[in-house]
Amino acid sequence: MPRKFFKKISPDPKKIKENRYLGIFGDWLHEPQLWHLNRYSASVAIAIGLFCCFIPVPFQMVIAAALAIWLSANLPLAVVTCWVTNPLTIPPMFYFAYKVGTWVLGAPEGEFAFELSMEWLKTELILIWKPFLLGCLICATIAAILGYSVIQLAWRYHVVMAWRARKERWKEKIKEKLHIGEEHHD
Repeated sequence: MPRKFFKKISPDPKKIKENRYLGIFGDWLHEPQLWHLNRYSASVAIAIGLFCCFIPVPFQMVIAAALAIWLSANLPLAVVTCWVTNPLTIPPMFYFAYKVGTWVLGAPEGEFAFELSMEWLKTELILIWKPFLLGCLICATIAAILGYSVIQLAWRYHVVMAWRARKERWKEKIKEKLHIGEEHHD
């Protein structure tokens, strides 16, 4: 189940290899371990993607791809997980990160109106950069740890349940064979 689910939500490898922004990685994109899906590669990829969601720069998926290549994680899953941040989710996520940063630093809250533009980065970020970036780092780290842990536990749970189901099927087959054998002796 986990492998099928992750393959279903992952983008097509061909599309990723043809992506103009990811083309900077060249032949590294052809490494087989980047496309392999197992508990390690999936949990690390989710952690990478969730960490990169809180990096307040454009092209988060390029950063996620670089980390996936470096850590031999599943590349499509790392890239698609970055898409948690989108025009609808970025403002509340970054506002929350800013609030976390102000809380940790004990700094007074200023006005926070996030805008996905270079102009905002140049003008507004200078006023709130300390609590905002600290909050982003804290949220990114917590999201990555939670994502990694949830995938590890869910994958493990699925494997244990599959083994139990297989064991029960095996027991039923043994019972059937014993039962059939008893009928032939009667």
